Amino acid sequence: MLKKFFQAFRPAEAAPLPDPDAELALGALLVRVAKSDRDYQLEEISLIDRILARLYQHNAVEAAKVRATCEKLHAAAPETDTFGRLIRETTGLEERLAALDALWEVVLADGQQQEGELKIVEEARIAMGLSFKDSQQARERAMEKL
Repeated sequence: MLKKFFQAFRPAEAAPLPDPDAELALGALLVRVAKSDRDYQLEEISLIDRILARLYQHNAVEAAKVRATCEKLHAAAPETDTFGRLIRETTGLEERLAALDALWEVVLADGQQQEGELKIVEEARIAMGLSFKDSQQARERAMEKL
């Protein structure tokens, strides 16, 4: 009887995470950048939702659900370059550049560029097969959006 009582308070087994596609990989990278300074702010969460909605034509609720899945993927995640390679292997150049733009938007969202954030963007850039110049241009485009 006590066993049943205690089982009632245990969380149900979590649903397995989906295999990441380019969208989930980018979302997990965005979350990784936002959390890298250990200060995951509401502004960053909202920005990630807006980016996912813009890039993948989601409404606000859908984008928030995707981000929540991405947060779980990030927590259980492979290395940054694994996500970057997945994006490179499943998308074209234009989508990879848009992903790099999005990463820079999150880095610049709080007005500070932390070393951890920059490292993640650099690892992702290399894994996505993009140049340093592509990254500089993406950073400039992100700054213009601010």
